Amino acid sequence: MNLELSEEQKLLQKSVREFAESEVRPLAKELDETGHFPRELFKKAAELGLTGVAFPEAEGGAGFDHLAYTIVIEEISRCCASTGVILSVQNSLFCDPIHRYGTEEQKKKFLLPFTRGEKIGCYALTEPQAGSNAAALQTKAVKQGDTYVINGTKAWITNGGVADAAIAYVNTDPARGERGITAIVVEKGTPGFKVGKEEKKLGINATACSELVFTDCVVPAANRIGNEGEGYRVALSTLDGGRIGIAAQATGIAQGAFEAALKWAQERMAFGHPIAQFQAIQFMLADMATEIDAARLLVRKAAWKQDSGGRFSQEAATAKLFASEMATRVTHKAIQIHGGYGYSREYPVERAYRDARITEIYEGTSEIQRLVIASWVLKG
Repeated sequence: MNLELSEEQKLLQKSVREFAESEVRPLAKELDETGHFPRELFKKAAELGLTGVAFPEAEGGAGFDHLAYTIVIEEISRCCASTGVILSVQNSLFCDPIHRYGTEEQKKKFLLPFTRGEKIGCYALTEPQAGSNAAALQTKAVKQGDTYVINGTKAWITNGGVADAAIAYVNTDPARGERGITAIVVEKGTPGFKVGKEEKKLGINATACSELVFTDCVVPAANRIGNEGEGYRVALSTLDGGRIGIAAQATGIAQGAFEAALKWAQERMAFGHPIAQFQAIQFMLADMATEIDAARLLVRKAAWKQDSGGRFSQEAATAKLFASEMATRVTHKAIQIHGGYGYSREYPVERAYRDARITEIYEGTSEIQRLVIASWVLKG
C-alpha cells in the first residue's frame, strides 16, 4: 500500500476542496438551520462527477477508485456533513449494489441516471423495529405473477424525502429469516409508495431523512436486485462500502473542527497571550491531530483493500468504529478550546459536534462494528 496519493488523486482533492470552500461552506450554516435539502448543490456536485466517483465512465461514473471516493467525502464533510452523507448514500448505498448485482437493463435504468446525478437514490433497510437486527424486517413483499406487492414502513432513510428511487429491503419469505429478504428498487410515483414524516434530528439536518411507507405497492419483479432471498447478503455487503464512506465523513467533520480550533487558539487572547501558547491547549491540539491522522490512515487502508478486490469487512468496520468515535472526541475538544463561544451556534464547531454524533450510529452502531471486528478476529 502506497501512502502517497497519486497525482490524479491530488488533483481531485484540490478541485473538491476548492468546490467545498466556494460552494458548500457558504451554505452549511443555512442548511443546518433550515433543513432544506441542497438540490442545487447536489447538481453542481454531479457536474464534477461526485455522484458516481468510483464507477466506470461507461456506467456514468467518474472512473476513480474508492480511495479517491474517500477523499471526496472527507473534503465535502469538512465543510458540510449533510452534503457529505447525501453524496455518500448516493455513491455507496444506492449506486454500488446496482453496479455489483444489477442486470444490464437495470444498470441502464437505475444506475446511469444516478451516477450522473440526474436522479437521487436512497437505501431503505431500517424499520421502526429493525435497526441493528436487520434480519427482523417486517416490510413484506408478496409475489403475484410478474410483480411484488409491498406493505410496510421504513424509517430514518437518508435522502428518502427527495429520492427518485429507493432500494427497499423486504421480506419475501418470513419463515426463512434472513434468507427470506429480497432487494427491490421502488421508483418515486409508484402507486402505494409515499414519503412519511421527516425526522427532526440533532444534526445533519439537510438530508431529507424520512419514513417511507408502502401500502399495497405494486412493483415489477424486473426491479428485483439479485435473486429472491439474496437481499440480506446484498444489504450487508453494501454496508461494508457504506461504512468506509461514513468513516471518511467522520474524518472530514473532525478535520474541519480541528482547523477551526487551531485558528481560534492562535487568535484568542487570554492572560495577555494567544491561548495556543498554553500547554493545556497544545496537548488538546496534539491529540486531535494524532487521532485525525490515524483515522484517515484507517479509512485509506480500508478503501485500498476494497480496491484490491478482496474482502474488506473488518477493515471497513475498524475504520468506521475508530473514525466515528474519534470525531466525537475531536469535536468535543474543539468546543472546549473555544470555551463559551464553542457552545454558540455562531461558531461552526457547535454544528460539527452535533453532526459527528450520528456517525457512531448509522450504517452500523459502534457496538455492531465491534461485533464485526470480533468475529473476524476470532476467525483468525
